[in-house]
Amino acid sequence: METIDPPNLLIIGVLLLVGWSVHALGKMVHVPRVTLLLAVGMAAGPAVTGVVPQSVAEWFPDVANFALAMVGFLLGENLVGHHARTTARTVLYVSIGAALAPLIAVSVAVDLVTGNLPLALLLGGIATATAPAVTFDVVRENGKDGELSRVVLGIVAIDDAWGVLLFSLMLVVVDAIGGQNDATQLLLSGLWEIAGALLLGVIVGLPMGWLTGRVRPGRPTLVEAAGFVFVCAGTALMIGVSYLLASMALGATVALTARHHTRPFREIEGASEPFLIMFFLLAGHQFAPDAMVALGIVGATYLVARTAGKVLGARIGARLARAPLTIERSVGWCLLPQAGVALGLALLVYERHPDLGAIVLPLTIATSVIFELAGSMLTAWQLRRAGEI
Repeated sequence: METIDPPNLLIIGVLLLVGWSVHALGKMVHVPRVTLLLAVGMAAGPAVTGVVPQSVAEWFPDVANFALAMVGFLLGENLVGHHARTTARTVLYVSIGAALAPLIAVSVAVDLVTGNLPLALLLGGIATATAPAVTFDVVRENGKDGELSRVVLGIVAIDDAWGVLLFSLMLVVVDAIGGQNDATQLLLSGLWEIAGALLLGVIVGLPMGWLTGRVRPGRPTLVEAAGFVFVCAGTALMIGVSYLLASMALGATVALTARHHTRPFREIEGASEPFLIMFFLLAGHQFAPDAMVALGIVGATYLVARTAGKVLGARIGARLARAPLTIERSVGWCLLPQAGVALGLALLVYERHPDLGAIVLPLTIATSVIFELAGSMLTAWQLRRAGEI
């Protein structure tokens, strides 16, 4: 008999219902739904059962853009919200420590193991990045409004800005070692990706903050809020700046200017749910066992050095900021998830240095799977230890 491929619409409906069921299961077994969604995505992928067609999996880049644009917008509110002043010092110090320490730890460790300084520097630059979607979802799913939750969300809101900047610097150094002449241009490109994104977020955020809730007084609609968020993120993609940072700047600007309501954030928070479910399921679907083989001694070194760097760097930053002991001992373990931004940086390495990229890209894919799965559970564990679950 001829095999009938199910319509994509049916598959999406089933995936959303699976995500809803996984959320309920996670509550019962006290496992973050991110971990379960990634596991289900792996099981549905070509590496295991292959029940989700490749035609649906190919939507992953667009689904990721939608989900991360919404997450960035919501993180922007957290960055300047009513609790921001009480945590600003801690967020700044910890974010710097959690970016610099893994850069140094991974660069030194990989160089000692391989003797390949360019490879070590590039992996060190990639090690700085954190996955905001995973951390955000775990905190929103399980956490209450506690200090650790606020600090963690504040850090992941700016962590990738540090990551892009530090990686750009490492790429400049590697180009200089290789005798390339466009190192300055590369650094300027990295600075533009950050500064241009922040400027775009402010430019789109000013009219959004004033307009939302005024066309229909007191009731800004999802259409208004989503329209501005997607215009901002789409423009960022078009002009070549970070759409995640642009969305964060948009959220921060709206939070500062739209004092007459908070509804845009509540509307986007509800609308982001199906996109996040699809994002995590399709992220698991991308899992390739072949990438795990690429780990080896270099991958193991990267895993250990990045973990140590994040935890110790965050702890040093928290101590310098004179943060409470709960923050000091827990915050670094909440910053381990790594995914989209790191993969984007690895792809950039592959484009500019194919020989190094042949090592960096599969290694980043493999370690991201591990950090996503373990990082979500560690984040939930630390929130529970801090009494915020």
